[in-house]
Parts: sequence; structure tokens; C-alpha cells
Amino acid sequence: MEKKIRLGISSCLLGNKVRYDGGHKFDPFLVNTLGQFVEYVPVCPEVESGFPVPREAFRLVGDPERPRLVTRQTGVDATPQMERWIEKKLPQLEKEEMCGFIFKSQSPSSGMERVKVYNDKGMAEKKGVGVFARALMARLPLLPVEEEGRLQDIDLRENFIVRIFVYRRWREMLSSGAAAGRLVEFQRRHKLLLMAHSPEMARQLGKLVAGAGTRPLTEIVPEYEKLFLTALKQKATVRKNVNVLQHMLGYFKKQLDDFEKRELLRVIEEYRQSLVPLIVPLTLLKHYIDKFREPYLKDQYYLDPHPLELKLRNHA
Repeated sequence: MEKKIRLGISSCLLGNKVRYDGGHKFDPFLVNTLGQFVEYVPVCPEVESGFPVPREAFRLVGDPERPRLVTRQTGVDATPQMERWIEKKLPQLEKEEMCGFIFKSQSPSSGMERVKVYNDKGMAEKKGVGVFARALMARLPLLPVEEEGRLQDIDLRENFIVRIFVYRRWREMLSSGAAAGRLVEFQRRHKLLLMAHSPEMARQLGKLVAGAGTRPLTEIVPEYEKLFLTALKQKATVRKNVNVLQHMLGYFKKQLDDFEKRELLRVIEEYRQSLVPLIVPLTLLKHYIDKFREPYLKDQYYLDPHPLELKLRNHA
């Protein structure tokens, strides 16, 4: 990549000492591993909206759909100050050309989901969303977002990283000028990746692109973008990956001898049984793609949706 992907991130995850107690929540994977391929845009709502370090901790209080941001001990309502900052910050973030955002889990400002909200009796329910996170997701509803806690799950981690790389390619296509031919090519190269996430939406997107010559692109592109990015939110399961692998095998029915077919079917079955990681059948398929110079498969982003160094497909 000539240019790194820009990702928004809660500042404390980078090791910056911005938390209420003067500490941080340094995340080694985000900084040392993913950080090789992205450029972070750090955000700390509390500090940037004018609160000191250290400070009294906040919590969410009231209606989970419209909670107030209140100090824990003294009960000071900090919502107006935070909302004024958010109103100024969101337009700035839109200009950052971010391809995703990683929030700090459980934070009353930045938690993406299941944040504690306290009622008038002091009882907490995990039904809230951080004040800043809610506003950002409402402003940029198609932006890939995740929390560092959920990224400990390898499947959610891969899903998010697939989405940020796809989102960057989508933005690059739009910046070069939306055209029917570019949209068709974009869909073609992402077809197998879409099948691995949502076969049904992959079919819908294929039909949508097929009608690109009969409807204005100004109508098709926003509809395509929403459906495409929604499809990728669905996790690529073993069952759906097996379907894609078998689909790819079909391209080599005439080229492979009986031994090669049995070998490929064997490793696909081993993957289905979680005996080997996805990288095993994919490596064998890549070998045949190169050997027989299969042009359609060679161009599929499904083969390498993210850098191999991240080793996201090396887990059985």
C-alpha cells in the first residue's frame, strides 16, 4: 500500500495517559501489529472537551436511549459541555478520511455497546452507548466501527479488518469518479468475498450492478454502498467459506487430475472440520490459480483481503 489506512481510535488504546486516573489502556495488537498498516487518528472526548487528567470519573445516567454524562461522586452533569465539543469535532473527523474507528469498550463516552447506564435508584443496566460513540455512528452510519474488547475475538477482528480495507478501496473508487464500468469491476473483484459474508446480499448486489445501465448512477451508488457494507458486517463462517472454496474448485474441473481433486477436497473437508485453518486450502487453490493462470480467480480480493502479516486466517 502506498498510503496507510486512516483509523480513528480512542486515544488511551495507543498508550496515551488520558484516562480519569491518569492511566492508559495500551493495546499491543492495535499498536504493534495492526499499527504497521494503519495511521491512527487519536480521539479522547473527555480531554478534548476540556476535562483534566486526572479527573472525577463519569457514568451514564437516565434513559439508555438518551443518557446523561454525569460525574460519579458529585453528580455534575457534563453532557452540555461534551455535546458542544461533539458538535465541533464530528465535522473535523469527517475530513480525516477515516476508514474505520476503534472505540474503548465500556467507556461512558466511547463505548460502542453494553455500556452501564444507571437509573434513579443507582442500579445499572448494560444497555447504553457512549455519548461520543453514539453521535459518531449516527453521523457516519456506514463507517466500520469496533471496540478493542470485541477485537479479542479472532472472527470479529478479521471481520473488522476486512471491512476497513474494503472501505478504503471503495473510497478510492469513488474518488476516481463513479462510473458504471468501475462499479462492475469493483463488484466482480469482491464477488467471492461477498459470498463468504452474505450469499443472499451478494446476489442482490449482482442484480443491482447488472442494472447499472438502466438507472442513474446517482441512485445506484448510494444503494450499492449501503447494501455492500451491510453485507460485510455479517461474519464469514466456516460453512460460507467452504461454499466459496468449492465454488473456486469448480474452475479447475478440467485441469486437475483425480489425485489433485481428491487432495483439494480433503483439505477443504479438514477445514470444515476445524482441523486446519483457512490458509491451508487457500494456499493450495492459489497454487492452481497461478499454475493454470486463472484470471477471474486471480483478481479476487477474497484470496488476500488483508496483509498476510496479520495472520488472520491462520487459526483453525
